[in-house]
Amino acid sequence: MAERVTLTEEAAELLRRLTELHGPLMFHQSGGCCDGSSPMCYPDGEFRTGDADILLAELAVDGLAEPIGFWMSRNQFEYWKHTHLTVDVVTGRGSGFSVEAPEGVRFLIRSRLFTDAETTSLGLL
Repeated sequence: MAERVTLTEEAAELLRRLTELHGPLMFHQSGGCCDGSSPMCYPDGEFRTGDADILLAELAVDGLAEPIGFWMSRNQFEYWKHTHLTVDVVTGRGSGFSVEAPEGVRFLIRSRLFTDAETTSLGLL
């Protein structure tokens, strides 16, 4: 089955450092404007998920004991369900609520449409 979410090596390295500082982590991708469209990284469980959210992936990071959950609002998923997401990191300040903000970097989503084979493996056809 195709993966819905992956990490760049730069993002994985930052997540290893942030886990040392904050413990287990999670992502939530909402759909708003500005920083609301960026993936937000929180200590695991700090952002409360519910029926309006979907767990898209549990991202395994070499060197971390626990995977990092990647959640998305159900409404946003309807727009992005045919899209592969890659979590990357870039220089610049993001939201003050995401744990990477004090590091002078921010997480960023890079996306592409699934290939026909990926779409088939996910049952989207």
